[in-house]
Amino acid sequence: MNLKDLLIRNRSYRRFYQRERISRDELEELVGLVRWCPSGRNAQPLRYVVAEEEELCGRIFPVLGWAGYLKDWAGPEEGERPAAYLVQLLDTRVVENCLCDDGIQAQTILLGAVEKGYGGCIIKSFQEEKLRQVLEIPSYLKIMYVLALGKPKEEVVVELMQGEDYKYWRDADGVHHVPKREVKDLFFGH
Repeated sequence: MNLKDLLIRNRSYRRFYQRERISRDELEELVGLVRWCPSGRNAQPLRYVVAEEEELCGRIFPVLGWAGYLKDWAGPEEGERPAAYLVQLLDTRVVENCLCDDGIQAQTILLGAVEKGYGGCIIKSFQEEKLRQVLEIPSYLKIMYVLALGKPKEEVVVELMQGEDYKYWRDADGVHHVPKREVKDLFFGH
């Protein structure tokens, strides 16, 4: 699979086959990919909590926010929840600001997940203190993102954006629609 195919298949999946677990070895392999990413100042300040056990995943799930544009949806139902999480942390003892390392690494992990037949969602909406308590995260580690991972159970369709309406939506069949701008709209000037 080439890079463009990986990018097209890498959607923000929010419903999974919950019983299809991801092994700790596979999760550690995904985190291992970030060693090859560029890092601002080469500081490499990001760390990860690996959560693949059902019980721990069950304690993480309620402190997460899901799909802000889908106001009538509280998130995936039991049986459709993520099989694992990777919680990205900034070690503030190394640097106070990771520049853009967090996004580069999150995207790298998700592309690696897609290559393995999984999918995921980068989540920034979470109850920080509750998540910190669940995972016993010390104060010098800043929680950046939660990566929800699993075998996707939903269909996500990329379509041409109409006007300036960039909000994703779900149709009556549960198909998730994601509007994207045309390439010509990404350029400024000539």
